[in-house]
Amino acid sequence: RPIIDSPEKATEQLADIRSKQQEYFTCLTLDGANRLISKRIITIGTLTASLVHPREVFAEAITDRAASIIVAHNHPSGNLQPSDADRAVTERLREAGELLGISLTDHIIVTRTAYQSIV
Repeated sequence: RPIIDSPEKATEQLADIRSKQQEYFTCLTLDGANRLISKRIITIGTLTASLVHPREVFAEAITDRAASIIVAHNHPSGNLQPSDADRAVTERLREAGELLGISLTDHIIVTRTAYQSIV
């Protein structure tokens, strides 16, 4: 299992969503040594939006007995700038993770050619 200890290594796991025409919101679950447990698509949104709730993100992380998670989504527009909604989701996930004891390590936006960490 690969060790995911940097945004670059996390981004290597996201090649399949980089060129999608809709927003894909994914979650990487990690064990205590930052080894990848699983990668799952949480939601598929529209061209410009993805609806995400902490319940869906953390359900699988709890099942995996994950120590931490990295979430990521693509921006089909190619714009790496995080939206207000992206920042709000990140904060909600961080707060939920604190309650559950599963830390949010990163939230990454990817495009066809680049990525941006927003944590």
